[in-house]
Amino acid sequence: MSTHPPVNSLAHALPFWMTLLLVPIALIGALNGGWWLLLMPVVTWYFFTLLDTVLGLNLENADPDTDENQLTWHKAITLIWVPIQFLLLYWMIWYGTTAEHLSGGELILLFFGVGVITGTVGINYSHELMHQKDKGERFLGDALLAMTLYSHFRSEHLLVHHRYVGTPRDPVTARYNEGFHRFFPRVLKASWLSAFRAEKEMLARKGKPWTDLSNPFWRYWAFQAFMLLLAGLIGGWLGLLLFLWQAYIAIWQLELVNYIEHYGLTRKHLGDGKYEHVMPRHSWNAAHKASNWLLINLQRHSDHHYKPNRRFPLLQNYTDADAPQLPHGYPLMTMVAMVPPLWKRVMNPRVRRWRQMYYPEITDWKPYNKGLNPQPR
Repeated sequence: MSTHPPVNSLAHALPFWMTLLLVPIALIGALNGGWWLLLMPVVTWYFFTLLDTVLGLNLENADPDTDENQLTWHKAITLIWVPIQFLLLYWMIWYGTTAEHLSGGELILLFFGVGVITGTVGINYSHELMHQKDKGERFLGDALLAMTLYSHFRSEHLLVHHRYVGTPRDPVTARYNEGFHRFFPRVLKASWLSAFRAEKEMLARKGKPWTDLSNPFWRYWAFQAFMLLLAGLIGGWLGLLLFLWQAYIAIWQLELVNYIEHYGLTRKHLGDGKYEHVMPRHSWNAAHKASNWLLINLQRHSDHHYKPNRRFPLLQNYTDADAPQLPHGYPLMTMVAMVPPLWKRVMNPRVRRWRQMYYPEITDWKPYNKGLNPQPR
């Protein structure tokens, strides 16, 4: 008799559909203005942190061999979100640029909330879609990324991050003692360059220049140009500025999550530029129930890197015997990351314990801390 909970039902998928509640919350803020505009950040950060505290951890694992045909309701939320976000974003641009009751400050706050949605949900769902084999799903993932002007994330994530996570070649792996405010500008530049370089090198192996039309960056640029043009046509220069503002907030949200997912965790250098295989211990795991509903199990990140092609409802949870554990879910941990002294106070002792647990033979961590290839003894 199987000990795995069944996932082939609407009842199992329904909690992940909670993200749809963010749409009416955004509309309430837009229609009423004022203090109502604070509802979005309050719900996504504070309310889900409270729910995590009340509901606790989800330590159960679905059967990883579940057939995809049994995941219809889980897949559906990632598919329908794309047109929902598209309509919400451009309706907000139209409404925000024509609503007389919203001041300039209120528009900034309103589109801060829109960026929280397009980053917390949109980019996260694009991450799920880009990992799938179906071209239609990957196209929808590209659409979500284009709405935040971060299309290169697909190339960087698939060709660089998953291959080089926990090594100096991965710009997204936050180094030990690196505060977020140093990490953010570094990763903005480095991730774009590494993504472009990865695609260029792939084309070179086929004997093609980077200018070849098969380079996905042409598609990225065209898709992003369309989104920008549409924002300008609907809302003029103000609409364009509001689009750029929400895109920035979405990118900030993404990189906050990237920062906490691998902070201080490195793969052991084996010499000659080679590293050990990626294991669950190379990503921070969080089993908090409510925030995993919001983020479609993204916090089971240890398993995602161990088995990247696994759909979100089948991602496995690991105990502290196999993977390092975050003390709280992502909503609270991203707020902590914005205060580097507090973050280091919370996380640095955990990184040191992780090092002692898995790599007691390594006595000199300075090269790893600086993002260098240590010389094997």
